[in-house]
This record gives sequence, C-alpha cells and structure tokens, in this order.
Amino acid sequence: MGTFSIWHWLVVLLIVVMIFGTKKLKNIGSDLGGAVKGFKDGMKDGAAEADAPPAGQVTNAAAAKDTIDVQAKEKS
Repeated sequence: MGTFSIWHWLVVLLIVVMIFGTKKLKNIGSDLGGAVKGFKDGMKDGAAEADAPPAGQVTNAAAAKDTIDVQAKEKS
C-alpha cells in the first residue's frame, strides 16, 4: 500500500500530459536543462576565479622577476 506500481505512475503521467500538453512540458524541460547547465558553468567559473589572485595583486613569482634586492646604506 505504501509503494506505487508502474500503473499508478503511468496514470499520473497521462494526467500531467493532458493538463499541460507536450509542447509546454518540452519547454519546461529545456528551460530546466539550460538552468542546470548555466549553474554548472557558473560553479566552474567560480572555482577558476578562486584559484587566481585578485586583479592588480602582485604574486611572489611576478615580484621576484621585476625587482632587484639591494640594501640601502645610511649616510653618516
């Protein structure tokens, strides 16, 4: 009694198709798929941006190439 058989699910599917129609269900499916794809792309972009340093910040590797390490002498 607690579980539904395949016949119950087929009746539910038939009622949903009759209410919404196949065209609207197709549009809902494609919209949902596009939203999931956009979410996954956003998560990938967010992970890539988290690994990169913020714009304008100099990392140690870049600073080592452009600077010369010298000691300043004080005038007596």
